[in-house]
Amino acid sequence: MVAHVGVLVAAWFAMGFLCPLVIWLVYRYRSDFVRRHALESLNFQLSLLIYTVVAVVLILITFGLGVLIVIPLVLIGAVAALVVIVMATMAASSGREYRYPLTIRLIR
Repeated sequence: MVAHVGVLVAAWFAMGFLCPLVIWLVYRYRSDFVRRHALESLNFQLSLLIYTVVAVVLILITFGLGVLIVIPLVLIGAVAALVVIVMATMAASSGREYRYPLTIRLIR
């Protein structure tokens, strides 16, 4: 649960991937369940970071006109990310597996 909820705390510092990374590094050999959830959360946070970088590049390439497209997408994406983080936290607390949508599985 901490791997999912901890990203909300770390996200205030634009480093949402740190909490699941630390949990994955510390607990990956102790519990397979914790390893899978921390890894899923880490991959989701890294995917969000990649999507953010792409949005910034789009804004820079279009000399700011991309903001008209990016801002609404960021708002929708932020709400959607919050919803799936809560869903993943609830799944982890009840002992179920959860797979984040639109996640690039960079780390296995």
